[in-house]
Amino acid sequence: MSQPATPDITRLRDLSPQQRRSGLAAWLGWMFDGLDMHLYTLVATAFVAQLMLVPESDPTVGTHGSIIQAAFLVGWAVGGAFFGRIGDVLGRSRALTLTILTYACFTGLSFFAQEWWHLLIFRFLAALGIGGEWAVGASLLSETWPKKWRPWIAATLQSAVNCGVLLACLAGWLLAGQEPRYIFLIGILPALITLWIRKAVPETEEWEQARVGQEVPKISALFGPAVRGVTWRVMIICAVSLTAHWTFLFWQQKHVLSLAEIVSLDKAGKDSAVVTGLMWIMFGSLIGNYIAGGLAKLFGYRNTIVGMMLAYFAFMYLSFSQVWSWEATKWQFAAIGACQGVFGLFTMCLPPLFPVLLRTTGSGFCYNIGRIVAAGGTVFFGIFVKVGDFRTALLYAGFLFIPSAAVAIMLPSEPEQADGTASAVD
Repeated sequence: MSQPATPDITRLRDLSPQQRRSGLAAWLGWMFDGLDMHLYTLVATAFVAQLMLVPESDPTVGTHGSIIQAAFLVGWAVGGAFFGRIGDVLGRSRALTLTILTYACFTGLSFFAQEWWHLLIFRFLAALGIGGEWAVGASLLSETWPKKWRPWIAATLQSAVNCGVLLACLAGWLLAGQEPRYIFLIGILPALITLWIRKAVPETEEWEQARVGQEVPKISALFGPAVRGVTWRVMIICAVSLTAHWTFLFWQQKHVLSLAEIVSLDKAGKDSAVVTGLMWIMFGSLIGNYIAGGLAKLFGYRNTIVGMMLAYFAFMYLSFSQVWSWEATKWQFAAIGACQGVFGLFTMCLPPLFPVLLRTTGSGFCYNIGRIVAAGGTVFFGIFVKVGDFRTALLYAGFLFIPSAAVAIMLPSEPEQADGTASAVD
């Protein structure tokens, strides 16, 4: 049974049951994506110190913690390419199930880590599924839901990630002061939805039609004459912007812990401050997703992406060019979070730039190759800030949004212009 794509639908109640199921499956997959993604960032310092049997203030904790995060980002990139390929070969629904099972199982196994490198391996393997879920879920919805709804679909999907992060914050708040390893058991929950997905979510009509009498192109086709223009530009945009973005997400907690009002708190108070900071970012991001969707409807994807990346730089500069109070920092984190809505636009903007049978491969590869570059950036800043100057490191990271915005200017104004191919921007 196929899911028909009916772009003329204007009312939510007119969506078919298959479209609603695909939307719910993608949303839940992304929500648990966000949950499993951020469980580690909440307990990174405490858990790595515990595994290494050293105080949390030991400089090696930050270095090893950033190496683990780098491995996670590399796994994210590899998973995006691998499961992206699986999505083009086996179909979107099957691949979605496999990605969720992968990140749920290996996040749960992180509970059993006894050495820091055990945690590194489990985070790498969990990231394979998290990276793949983005490409598969994005392609699933771009092929089933009305094209006119894409900006709002992008915002809603990105809100799922934010809700997942807020769930992680809730878990961190409930477990504040407890053994840090227990938080990883929460990550097993996503596995429960995969049985429903396999039963209720069929493959997309567009994918099934494209597969009739055609072979899936080789991965090398991404760098062929017809597609390489899109591939290189999207890859550069993702690599540079995600390096800045993940540097902020990973190191903002260390910045919070270095603030004068937080330094004197006990462990439970510090844990609570870290969770509070992340919650302000996520609340801002929830609002930012819909701001980005509304701006995209008015000004197009390209102009909105460029503008929001420049805004991300501006708020990073404002926040980290000088020392602020904890109260001011929370509001600044909310503003930075609002700028993160730009990444929600990638969901509906990037997949249509590629041909159908290269769609999850291309979008997954390009988006997640940025994780490898971001992994190097995380390690670099982990070494760079070992003296404790997290504010300056975050300030410099924000400047990366400027070249990313410059390359984004070369994207088409609307993904529909590419009509499933790369010709519009080649």
